[in-house]
Amino acid sequence: MILIGERINGMFKDIREAIQNKDPEPVKYWAKRQQEKCAGYLDINTGPTVEKEDQPAVMEWLVKTAQEVSTLPCCIDSTNPDAIEAGLKVHKGKAMINSTTADQFKMDIYIPMAAKYNAAIIGLAMNEKGVPKSASDRIALAMEIVVNCDMHGVPMEDLYIDPLMLPCNVAQEHGVEVLETLRMIKTLADPAPRTTMGLSNASQRCTNRHLINRTFLIMSMACGLDSAIADVDDEDTLDAVAAANLLLNKDIYCDSFLKTFRSR
Repeated sequence: MILIGERINGMFKDIREAIQNKDPEPVKYWAKRQQEKCAGYLDINTGPTVEKEDQPAVMEWLVKTAQEVSTLPCCIDSTNPDAIEAGLKVHKGKAMINSTTADQFKMDIYIPMAAKYNAAIIGLAMNEKGVPKSASDRIALAMEIVVNCDMHGVPMEDLYIDPLMLPCNVAQEHGVEVLETLRMIKTLADPAPRTTMGLSNASQRCTNRHLINRTFLIMSMACGLDSAIADVDDEDTLDAVAAANLLLNKDIYCDSFLKTFRSR
C-alpha cells in the first residue's frame, strides 16, 4: 500500500502562506514529517490561489524545496500542464503526474509527458461530462486511459487509475460503485494497472472525517486499492493500513507489525 502524503498543498493555510512569503520552512517540515510517517510519495500542489502564469515557477520551487530535505518522489498535482512539466524538469528520481482525465485532449498532453519524463501517471475515471455513477461507465473511461498509455509506451505499473470517490454525504450510492470499479480495473490488462484515490474526497463536509476515510480505505484495499492520497499524520489510519496488510497477506505477521510498518 503506497500512501501519498497530501499535506504540501496550497489549500492548507500554512503552505499557502509559505508560497506567498517564499518561506521554505513549512514545506520542508511537511516533507520531512510525511517521510517519517512512511509516505511513499509527497503530493505537491500549488493550490487554487496561485495565478496560472505563476504556477510553473511556484511548482518548481515547491518540488526543489521538498526534495532538499526528503528522498521521497513527488506526485506533481495540478490542472496546469505547464506547472506539471516545470515540476518534472527539476524533479529528482521517478515522479508521478496527478493527473489526466479520460478526455482525449487531456490524454494527448499528459500521457506523452509521462512517457517523456519516465513518470508514473494517475488517470481519473471521468471526462468533461463529469464523474459517472456506475462501475461499468467508470471502467469504460479507465479503459480509454489504458489504451492511450499502451499507445505511448507507458507501462501498466506506472498507471494509477482513480475511480473517483465523491463525498458520501451527497453521493452515498457511489461508494459501492467505486469498490466494484477497483475490482474490475484489475481485469483491464496483464499486468494490470495500479489503482489510487484521493481519500479525503470521501468525507468532505462530513462529521467524523477520519473515521470515514479510514473505513473506506480498508474496504478499498480489500477490493484492490494500491495507493491513496491521504493524511499520513493520522496515526489510526497508519495502524489500520498495517493491520490490513497482514489480513490481506501482503506483509508477514510479527507481533511488532505496527512498528515494522512505520520503519520502512
